[in-house]
Amino acid sequence: MTSDKESNDGALTSPRPGNVYKDPDGGRQRFLLELEFIQCLANPTYIHYLAQNRYFEDEAFIGYLKYLKYWQQPEYLKFIMYPHCLYFLELLQNANFRNAMAHPGNKELAHRQQFFFWKNYRNNRLKHIVPRPLPEPVAPPPSLPPPPCMLMQAPSVGGPAPAGPPSHTPMHYAMPPGSSLQKVDSRNVSVDRRKRKKEG
Repeated sequence: MTSDKESNDGALTSPRPGNVYKDPDGGRQRFLLELEFIQCLANPTYIHYLAQNRYFEDEAFIGYLKYLKYWQQPEYLKFIMYPHCLYFLELLQNANFRNAMAHPGNKELAHRQQFFFWKNYRNNRLKHIVPRPLPEPVAPPPSLPPPPCMLMQAPSVGGPAPAGPPSHTPMHYAMPPGSSLQKVDSRNVSVDRRKRKKEG
């Protein structure tokens, strides 16, 4: 009698080679289902849907999310097209994040942040990958002698002291003397455009 009981216990603890489940397709279907599910986690709206329908209250589902962390390994990582799903998978390990995603405002916030990341991804990446060269020191421009009208005359021995330096006109600061820059008057350009439209 004890031998029958021991043989039954042995059968329960150690599976027979014939009882091991084998996928008919070698695990391909399971792989594709898990890949599709984990990539759905890149969508904050889908995470909000899961939170609204109380999937995150089920311990088995939370265990499944922990199980899916194997996708972070390099041999599986190469199949993922939306890498944000791994970031959200990591966040879903935290109970506070799971509870917060039930609120529509938090879903919108996550969606906006994801959008801004995508919008600025290239620029942000280039900032960190390609170091910018240091700006070259700018040599001060050679000092020009003051215009002849600004030369001060030496005071005469008995004469009054000269007044302060002459005041500069605003035009002096805007364009240095002898500059080849031309003044552009935008009013004339717009009048010409109107005339062209009427003529044409």
